[in-house]
Amino acid sequence: MLRTIAVVAQEPVAMFELGVLCEVFGIDRTDDGVPAFDFRVCSARPGEALRTTSGLGIVAPFPLEAARSVDLVAIPGGAVDGPYDPVVLDILRDNAANGGRVLSVCSGAFQLAAAGLLDGRECTTHWRYAARLADEHPRACVDLDVLYVEDGPVLTSAGTAAGIDACLHLVRTELGSEVATRIARRMVVPPHRSGGQRQFVETPVPTEPCEGLQDVMEWVSEHLDEEHSIPSLARRAAMSERTFARRFTAEVGTTPHRWLTSQRVLRARHLLESTDLDVERIARESGFATAAVLRHHFQREIGIPPVSYRRAFSKQLVST
Repeated sequence: MLRTIAVVAQEPVAMFELGVLCEVFGIDRTDDGVPAFDFRVCSARPGEALRTTSGLGIVAPFPLEAARSVDLVAIPGGAVDGPYDPVVLDILRDNAANGGRVLSVCSGAFQLAAAGLLDGRECTTHWRYAARLADEHPRACVDLDVLYVEDGPVLTSAGTAAGIDACLHLVRTELGSEVATRIARRMVVPPHRSGGQRQFVETPVPTEPCEGLQDVMEWVSEHLDEEHSIPSLARRAAMSERTFARRFTAEVGTTPHRWLTSQRVLRARHLLESTDLDVERIARESGFATAAVLRHHFQREIGIPPVSYRRAFSKQLVST
């Protein structure tokens, strides 16, 4: 289970990447039904101010030894040139070899590579550094087309905000989609994003949707089992069909149809994990016409059929 998380802070500390890990694992959300985490920010100089990439200073209260024998050791990005602290590399190798996990956000993948943990493994990093990582560590299988990669005990994420996706994936895998969704809701981020980081290389990140679109999206999320179309959604948003489609794509970053499909797949995942409903019923509850339609979209987005997903992730012993 995912209970003890240690983050290794090293100069210059990447503030946003560190903040992602603190936001997902370091905030007490037990009032929302999220299990409490034993969260430790560790440093070779505990109690001393560390320089950050933003010019601020932070203090890590725990020593490096507190990062040993934990469920997860996370590297929040930083320098790509090295040299890296041999104690940190040893902690990473030891944790991966003894039943724990290691995670890197953005350029933190270079430390995992220096520890030898990416040899022969699928991995990713920020698109700006992907070619360099592949060149300096030819045994690593660097993939630019993903937001994160899980390969055995090693989880690597792409640039910056993709660390949120990786962390929520880990929570979803270990604690279930309901817990991941509760954390995501508090953070006001999607519980799951499909696609890879190549879409962001030359395309600006979309702005937050306007209030009208947000209201429609929230309503649709609560009525996924109903039929929806561009005309019906445009009427609810009080826009013309053309304006609605254009603004939705510009502000949300995907088409209404693709967004709706991803939300329905997300609902199906939750039902597969938390109920014993058969796949046909889950298809209807999620807004797919038949189990065959659900299987088609589920396989395309998740990579495995619904029944296989249930066997791997269900928190109860059920049969379909």
